[in-house]
Amino acid sequence: MNGTLPEYTRSQLALRNGQDKPEVWIAYKGLIYDVSRSRLWKNGKHYEHWAGQDLTPELADAPHDEWVFQNLDVVGKLK
Repeated sequence: MNGTLPEYTRSQLALRNGQDKPEVWIAYKGLIYDVSRSRLWKNGKHYEHWAGQDLTPELADAPHDEWVFQNLDVVGKLK
């Protein structure tokens, strides 16, 4: 993506939960990632985590590290 990333509020992110809109987005460390194509985020749910929110504090409890974000598309920044 060229130029600066669009910014989205937490309310706008919350709508991208796999239920209200077709996009499935999550935020991590201020960036918003599109996980719509990931089979691990089917229907906006990944184990006990729900899309449409900032998952930064929850990563500490995950069985993986932040490397999982490297193959995801960044769609914006969290305001």
